[in-house]
Amino acid sequence: MKIVSTERPATAGKRQYHIACAPGEVARYVLLPGDPERVPKIASLWDQAKKVAYHREYQTYTGKVDGVPISSTSTGIGCPSLAIGVEELAACGADTFIRVGSSGSIQRDVKVGDVVISSAAVRLEGTSKQYVRVEYPAAANYEVLLALIEAAEKLGHRYHVGVTASTDSFYLGQGRPGLKGYTQSFAKHVMPDLQAARVMNFEMETAALFTIAGVYGFRAGSVCAVFANRVTGEFGVGAGEMTTAEIATEAVKILARMDAAKKKRNKKCWYPRLK
Repeated sequence: MKIVSTERPATAGKRQYHIACAPGEVARYVLLPGDPERVPKIASLWDQAKKVAYHREYQTYTGKVDGVPISSTSTGIGCPSLAIGVEELAACGADTFIRVGSSGSIQRDVKVGDVVISSAAVRLEGTSKQYVRVEYPAAANYEVLLALIEAAEKLGHRYHVGVTASTDSFYLGQGRPGLKGYTQSFAKHVMPDLQAARVMNFEMETAALFTIAGVYGFRAGSVCAVFANRVTGEFGVGAGEMTTAEIATEAVKILARMDAAKKKRNKKCWYPRLK
């Protein structure tokens, strides 16, 4: 791969440095799991799918579902690698992003195997702060949020809608002890403080996704399976993993219908009477 720019690293054909994709290989609608192994699992739900690239933590498949072009790219763990992925996917033509992830619930009624659809995110990570000041909100795009809710309802999955907290640390950042019990006073208070504010869950990417999408004018949403409940101590690895994939894939079909309705009526924003 011969890179022609150090400012926006890509080849002359605009193949991106990290994700190894070029324009024409990525759909406008992209599902973003963290784990590369989830990408082919997500793509198995589509009518057709093809592996486009796999470089570092970024594995990409592109295909179609109900005739709608769709892609999925893994982003690894954490906001820094997610931000790189979103920057480069957008350079390839993507403009609508749905995180399809896993998380830990911090509310008793948000059970293992449920899903959380994030309406907004608490920015407890550092990546979004390098894009815009801390007072800028990390909020889901309302069209993507509505599509995810409608998809969950249609498929009959148990879901919750609310605020998510995104951290850079799986351990102290989420109120867990570090090695040999190491901790800090802030780590002891982070979970009860967020529980009191009715934050639903911890995860590690949504806040940066929402912030970057807001800054650039993209659409973004997030649906995360609950693998653990920090209140009850229950841990169910993989619980709800395919549920989130089903919801996100169905949401893309709904968004495509929304976008078609907007285009037909020459409207910039979708609203219920367009349906």
